[in-house]
Amino acid sequence: MSKRVAVIGTRGYPSYYGGFETAVRRLAPALADAGWDVTVYGRPGQERLDDPGLDPRITRRVTAGAESKSLSTLTYGLTAVLDALRRRPDVALVMNCANGYWLPLLRLAGIPTVVNVDGIEWERAKWGRLAKWVFRTGARLTARFADRLVFDAEAIAEYWWREFGRTGVVIPYGGTESEPLPLRVEDAHLADRPFALVVARFVPENTVPEFLTAARGIAASHPVVIVGSTGYGGALDEQAAALAAEHRDLHWLGHVADDERLLALWQHAGAYFHGHSVGGTNPALVQAMHCGAPTVARDTVYNREVLTGTGAPFVPPEPEAIAEAVDDLLRDPDRQARLRSAVRRRARSDYTWAGVCAAYERTLAEQLDGAVREGVAGVS
Repeated sequence: MSKRVAVIGTRGYPSYYGGFETAVRRLAPALADAGWDVTVYGRPGQERLDDPGLDPRITRRVTAGAESKSLSTLTYGLTAVLDALRRRPDVALVMNCANGYWLPLLRLAGIPTVVNVDGIEWERAKWGRLAKWVFRTGARLTARFADRLVFDAEAIAEYWWREFGRTGVVIPYGGTESEPLPLRVEDAHLADRPFALVVARFVPENTVPEFLTAARGIAASHPVVIVGSTGYGGALDEQAAALAAEHRDLHWLGHVADDERLLALWQHAGAYFHGHSVGGTNPALVQAMHCGAPTVARDTVYNREVLTGTGAPFVPPEPEAIAEAVDDLLRDPDRQARLRSAVRRRARSDYTWAGVCAAYERTLAEQLDGAVREGVAGVS
């Protein structure tokens, strides 16, 4: 009889929204390969059912919820948990500690839980005071009611031990190695020119305002490519559009849904700036490393952990420092080559999907085995 796992807290399978969704696209088929009966809960309209990689072995369940910035995670999490209570999986893999509010329901039903806590959402500038309180309270409930915790970085694990007194297992994100790709036709003007690249959602904690200021100086001598947007317009989008209109060598592409185009940009970049400051192991950074992107990173404990041993330069979130570090790297082809090799080596060693999926499968199996042993002991 196969083991049954329910995955709760993502937008569904297969979905391409963010880090959780990327992980589940890899993890769900890997669990099926290992003999698990996998159900992934999701939201209406968020799944790519035309995806050629869709695995028919994965059961997809869509539940209802409120589509709003502050309520969607909580409401979709609740309806998924309520559905799981009726279907009674052997173990639940819950993504995001905001779903900590619903863990007591799973515990009362005797369903063991493994929870990926995500980053430290209550430190993100995009959330208001109420949302930050909701996330932190969810974290406290997760610390109290989750059976097993998963952290995507050692620094996150240390934070949870310090703040909540809980330990767990560290399982980072993985990346995909790809064959060398040519730049797309629309990016052909960048060929044979060292260019700067940034890939980020347009929120302040990703150092986007500082990079946009730095980009004006970088573009005076090298092309600059900016990938990302807020998704709903606003001041940062307007600033990026204005820069692109002013400078011939500054290109704002907005959100890029074409994976191969993005991989090619990372592969050909002379300098990739990674400005993410909140959270643990960042999926975009790991993927950039697999592509061999010479990286300049904002100086945070998380970025230092991921880039350990690569020799990547770290900078404060200041436009002048960013511009200087990126420009210095763009002017040094030998240093670019050394960094390409070093970040690829680090990614292949510690951030592969094969290793990530094996660690999740092992953690779920251990939690299930422990619950079975406790059940047997209770009966005896």
